[in-house]
Amino acid sequence: MPDLADSPHAQICRWHGVADLAALHAAVAARVLAAADRAIRARGWFSVVLAGGDTPRGAYELLRAARADWPKWQVYFGDERCTPRDDAERNSRMAELAWLGHVPIPAHQIHEMPAELGPVEAAARYAGVLADVGPFDLVLLGLGEDGHTGSLFPGHELGRGAGAPVVLPVFDAPKPPPERVSMSARRFSDAAEVIFLVAGIGKRDAVRRWRAGESIPARAIVPPSGVDVIVEAGLLGDADAG
Repeated sequence: MPDLADSPHAQICRWHGVADLAALHAAVAARVLAAADRAIRARGWFSVVLAGGDTPRGAYELLRAARADWPKWQVYFGDERCTPRDDAERNSRMAELAWLGHVPIPAHQIHEMPAELGPVEAAARYAGVLADVGPFDLVLLGLGEDGHTGSLFPGHELGRGAGAPVVLPVFDAPKPPPERVSMSARRFSDAAEVIFLVAGIGKRDAVRRWRAGESIPARAIVPPSGVDVIVEAGLLGDADAG
């Protein structure tokens, strides 16, 4: 299993407890819009990496109804399932239906992972897409019940360290489908801001392990500014909800 103890940087982690899933979605949507406003004011455009799975869907639906300078957004995806492009399980398809298909972000500024080509080819092509992209303004990530984030699973390569690839092919994932593609921990960490979205009773043990300092993949994300975890307060198990 990859060793998280050899990281050149310790993870700085701030925990923000919210009352429920609706509050989580509202908090995340507000932070995305604030990050976009800051970046656009500073240099005229905003780069964001989207999380997949079920947890962020409500936040994306709120963004769909928001007012923003959409033509100045550059949208990337943190990971993807190697299934046909129109598969309902694709992260890009979920984001399109919930949000991206309803706002005027130019199509060439929505950078989907070509995961239908298979893990190796998709990873190579997406690495090419990212070749000239600097640090992201914002990265959104989720947390799995086993502590995975993106498609970086326990016991698999996480892509850490200065020499790691920016995108990884993923085989034998412990949850279906087994073939995926994911940004590496190194590339997720190259960001001004990283926000984890954590909800659902099934995540309680992963949260406990993370807060106890165990070597779960989520701990491999080490941006210089630290990470913010927006989490249903009931998963924290104590009074630390700030």
